Amino acid sequence: MAGAPCRRTRVHWRCVMSADRSHESRGDGHVLVLDAGSSSLHIALFAADGERVADRDASEPTGPAAAAELRNFLSEVPAPAAVGHRIVHSGPHLTGHTLIDARVRALLADVADLAPLHVTPALHVVDAARELLPDVPHIACFDTVFHKDLPAQARTYAVPERWRAEYELRRYGFHGLSYSWALQRTAQALGRPVDNLQVVLVHMGGGCSACAVRNGRSVDTTMGLTPLEGLVMSRRSGNLDPGALLWLQRRHGLSTDELDDTLHRHSGLLGLSGTSGDTRDLVRARAEGDAAAALALATFTLSCRRGIASMAASLDRLDALVFTGEIGEDQPEVREEICSALTVLGVRGGLLVPELEDLMREGHRRIDQAVRGVPVLVVATGETQQIAAETRRVLGGM
Repeated sequence: MAGAPCRRTRVHWRCVMSADRSHESRGDGHVLVLDAGSSSLHIALFAADGERVADRDASEPTGPAAAAELRNFLSEVPAPAAVGHRIVHSGPHLTGHTLIDARVRALLADVADLAPLHVTPALHVVDAARELLPDVPHIACFDTVFHKDLPAQARTYAVPERWRAEYELRRYGFHGLSYSWALQRTAQALGRPVDNLQVVLVHMGGGCSACAVRNGRSVDTTMGLTPLEGLVMSRRSGNLDPGALLWLQRRHGLSTDELDDTLHRHSGLLGLSGTSGDTRDLVRARAEGDAAAALALATFTLSCRRGIASMAASLDRLDALVFTGEIGEDQPEVREEICSALTVLGVRGGLLVPELEDLMREGHRRIDQAVRGVPVLVVATGETQQIAAETRRVLGGM
């Protein structure tokens, strides 16, 4: 996720085949998935049956180094029949995953400033990939699509009509690809249909958010116009009194660029601790008596509880609380501290701690003591798999 280093940096391959370099049919061929953040580029190749053929994490998301990394990757794997790109923000004019053409490319450039850590690097990768693979379809898969049917009261800011109509100021919501994947796995784990579930999903990584899902639809979420709103994150501030920003500008002369850089890159867990935006580092530092690390973790977990509780307010009942994302799946201390203080919602602590390898292999695990309280689940992050699946769905409709 943007704003923090990858928690699992790896370069590995699975079942790589290179004998046949011809492009396969769109419906049955391999799908290349490209997920660019502010500090990394994740590359993955999926076969027609959904099996991950190969993947690689590059340390440079844009520029010549990323293009070279992608070129090297393509030289060693079967030729993809299509490419799926993770694009965080769709803007107001794109409401579904879609083929990238000149019009779509222009629309995305126009909304890049709404998610500068994500969209600008992603578009650099889009351009590089389209140059390297000009004869295959490139599909934009948006994090915002999962939230496209938010109820009016959940997507509307309490600002004058001119701002809402002329400036198109509204809430979008993000992490939708992660939520789509986690929701399906949750239904499988509970043995219930998606359209009969009311759950709160929590994605915790470099970026963090919570989402209320009622009968398969997102009905509320903590992120808004941009991915800066909501929970405390690794390096992003999350919610902040807008009056504080006006005060910082008027009283202390901070420029828009200074505010932008500080709120996106130097706040959150990093800003609170002064040392790290990684919860693993902070858990260790707290155990060694670091008061700033303890405050950072306490502020973060309180922010998550507030977000979860506010999402539950948009549901009739709470069938499950679901964690995903890098922190959500491999930081048991954080999960425990969140859940042990949510008894008001029927959520309890004393959670089980699955081995990470088992979780990655199985894809999901129920971790509450099943005899009491609301079910609590962990779902292994599946954004890249979801992008591959959405890419195939778009191709099937072409």
